[in-house]
Amino acid sequence: MQNSATDSDNQKGKFRHHLRALVFLAVIFFFNFIARVILAPLLPAIEKDMHLTHSASGSLFLMLSTGYFVSLAGSGFVSSRLSHKKTVILSSVAVGLALLGICLSHNFWTIRLALVFLGLAAGLYLPSGIATITQLVGSRHWGKALAIHEMAPNLGFMAAPILAEIILIWFPWRGVLAVLGLSAVCLGIAYARWGRGGRFAGQAPDLYAVRRLAAEPVFWIMILLFGLAIGSTLGIYTMLPLYLVTERGIDQGWANTLIGLSRISSVGMPLLSGWISDRFGPRLTMIWVFLFNGIATLALGIAKGDWVIGFVFLQPMVAVCFFPAGFAALSTIGPPDTRNVAVSMTIPFAFLIGAGIFPALIGFSGDMGRFSLGIGLAGGLVLCGTIVAYFLKLPTE
Repeated sequence: MQNSATDSDNQKGKFRHHLRALVFLAVIFFFNFIARVILAPLLPAIEKDMHLTHSASGSLFLMLSTGYFVSLAGSGFVSSRLSHKKTVILSSVAVGLALLGICLSHNFWTIRLALVFLGLAAGLYLPSGIATITQLVGSRHWGKALAIHEMAPNLGFMAAPILAEIILIWFPWRGVLAVLGLSAVCLGIAYARWGRGGRFAGQAPDLYAVRRLAAEPVFWIMILLFGLAIGSTLGIYTMLPLYLVTERGIDQGWANTLIGLSRISSVGMPLLSGWISDRFGPRLTMIWVFLFNGIATLALGIAKGDWVIGFVFLQPMVAVCFFPAGFAALSTIGPPDTRNVAVSMTIPFAFLIGAGIFPALIGFSGDMGRFSLGIGLAGGLVLCGTIVAYFLKLPTE
């Protein structure tokens, strides 16, 4: 069995031969991701323009997460009929159209509806993207390949606030969405012409495949771990500009600049995490990531004065290290033809927890005048992930 796996890896060629295809997918993931987080640096301006409360602002991310949840869970039905490559193309073009729809909306409920559609469009990508990568690259290189892919959201974290501030110099917040929307549509068309890999159908999440996954205790543990990890990255990020502006009294432009700069160091961290995961295993890597991540998130909510800025930089650098190890662990659940099902069934619940409930909880705390309490509670939950990861038993172990 081991020799067979090695032969399969050798047939896929050297890792560097697939770098161009991996980078192309990472670029698509970048626009997919930045479309979902660009509202965060724009939130102070949107609140002022639409006269929203902090709770209403947090609910915007809950609407987006709801659409993302539904789309991820059902993405297998789409990829089983279109192939993974065509699903990636559809996702990119639809994300662009959804952003343009938000740009043209002037009613709060219309924006909410457009955000649900944005979540539906964005959720199609990830299972097909992961399945394409794990088919292109041999399993002994998954950590490095997924680390390259995971550079996209980290670049998105960094670029979103800086890009928002630059475009806001000339246009209102809707102009930012228009630029990103047109870019996503053009990128989808380009991938249809030059994209590699993914020319095979996924497996729809039929009852048999879902029952196989549900029977695995590791599946439920991975949902919780991904939920906590997404909460510590995307959940914190979405509400951080409001936290810094309203509770810490930092100017909006300076707050967005700080948040953007704080993500520079985290861009390369997934590469280090991917190497550590390949060397020491995903489980041990996740244990240490949750320990340091939980401490840093707690400190972000407790810190005062200049210490806040220090933890704004430290917390994301640690938090992003989870995902190469997390996706490598998730890819061990079930045979290769059901990997997309494992992703499409795990990430929806995790995203709803981390990118929906976390921001809503922090926004509710903000309306009570206790933004720092919401950040601290999030940190405590992330710290609990250390214990959960300790009891994780992967099939490969």
